[in-house]
Amino acid sequence: MEEVLLRVTGLVAGYGVPVAGPLDFDLRRGEILGLAGPNGAGKSTLLKALWGGVKVFGGQVEKVTGLAISHQAQGFADLRGVPLTGRELLALTGASPAGLPPWLLDRLDWRLDRLSGGQLQFLRLWACLTAPADIVLLDEPSNNLDQAGVDYLADWLGRGHADQGFVIVSHDLPLIDRVCTRVIQVGAM
Repeated sequence: MEEVLLRVTGLVAGYGVPVAGPLDFDLRRGEILGLAGPNGAGKSTLLKALWGGVKVFGGQVEKVTGLAISHQAQGFADLRGVPLTGRELLALTGASPAGLPPWLLDRLDWRLDRLSGGQLQFLRLWACLTAPADIVLLDEPSNNLDQAGVDYLADWLGRGHADQGFVIVSHDLPLIDRVCTRVIQVGAM
């Protein structure tokens, strides 16, 4: 049995008040766990609780000491006027350009604010996926991607990454079904 990277027990999370949970699961190396459910069920809130982005009202999130977490949040910051290129973004996160799709590889030296929404989303995903991390958390990773981008992401995830564990929140049920080794349905509190 693979090493447990993350143990979540009775997790209840929220902002000023609890809005999501309780949730229980173990995440093991090599596993891709999907969190699925309707809008407003608290999937993104629970994902944020895994890296400390929201208040935990109850339960526990335990990770093995010394493990690195990489997370890609839903949506993106306003990048107008930020003179950062794709190559620089990857370098800042410790990610590798190796394996990028050709349609993005030739744009690595473009400033981020010159990329299309889908190109920027895929580059942000790539920075998260290939950064040196044991646990990768993805919130709605297929947002803004065309079908070629979704397929490339699914194929990359499907190749197996035995050294990492993934948690994916998505409304894209075909993506969840295609890549996840296990899916937990999250319901509203």
